[in-house]
Amino acid sequence: MTNNPSNTEDHGGLLVEKHIEYIKSLDKKQDELEYWMTEHLRVSGIYWGLVALQLLGRANDAFDKDAVVEYVLSCHNADGGFGGHKGHDSHLLYTMSAVQTLVMYDSLDKVDARRVIQYVKARQDPATGEVSGDEWGEKDTRFAFISLAILSFFGAEDELNIDGVVAYVQRSMNYDGGFGSGPGGESHAAQVFTCLAALAIARRLDVVDRERLSKWLAERQLKSGGLNGRPQKMEDVCYSWWVLSSLQILGRVHWIDRERLCGFILSAQDPDAGGIADRPGNIADVYHTCFGIAGLSLAGFGGCELAEVDPVYCMPVKVIERAGLRSWTEHLPRGWGL
Repeated sequence: MTNNPSNTEDHGGLLVEKHIEYIKSLDKKQDELEYWMTEHLRVSGIYWGLVALQLLGRANDAFDKDAVVEYVLSCHNADGGFGGHKGHDSHLLYTMSAVQTLVMYDSLDKVDARRVIQYVKARQDPATGEVSGDEWGEKDTRFAFISLAILSFFGAEDELNIDGVVAYVQRSMNYDGGFGSGPGGESHAAQVFTCLAALAIARRLDVVDRERLSKWLAERQLKSGGLNGRPQKMEDVCYSWWVLSSLQILGRVHWIDRERLCGFILSAQDPDAGGIADRPGNIADVYHTCFGIAGLSLAGFGGCELAEVDPVYCMPVKVIERAGLRSWTEHLPRGWGL
């Protein structure tokens, strides 16, 4: 695989300036219905935008750090969790995005760590190891990963029943090597990522069927070069992250055609307004912009210089190193390699 995919020129390369302008415009559309319909995603939207900017090496060009940190802190609730916007109920998804944003801005010391840790701990069922996303009890392997990831930023992973999390993830493993949203759930690339990332943080990747799972993930690439999340589904730019990050953890990223994948991601760019859509011809959004750029980073795109992204945390490697969390790479099963 070359680090300078030849077919990227067919799509004009990565439209860096357009994407920066697109991300900057997101908070200026308050006269549009979509802005208010997505209010519950505001904290996650900031995380997605900031990751994209940091990978592009332009984090200071679009966001006001002090204003972002102040806003994120305003979403911190009395129960210790974060809501998706001010006044919204706490959820692990938004707590994760809030913590990741504060870590990228080197501002995690501005929160009461003990309150956050207690909120996360309260989401786990100590009897089964399963983790719910909020006080209402929905359980999902996503939340198993998120709980471990949040606590790892505070050096508090051991406050969870880690063996219980690992057992829950193992129960969610399928005959094809993939993972579902829970025991009996259909294998799905996004759930594969969350389970692998949880096992990486727990130092238990040894339970994975590496060969079978690598094959299942490699089969997600379609003729367009894009990746889907499960058999018989359409390709989608976001799976450039979910599939490729999983293959990176498994040391098998070379099992797909990364040159064609880069071409697919670039073809989904909006050449006028910027941003990346789920597939060519659709409307761009910040979610797919983030994961498209992260996918390009993992794929070794050479059209412009992108920061290296950590496949477990979906944040720049330099940020994860600063947080002291790259040690997961030193605990891979024998014979694996990034």
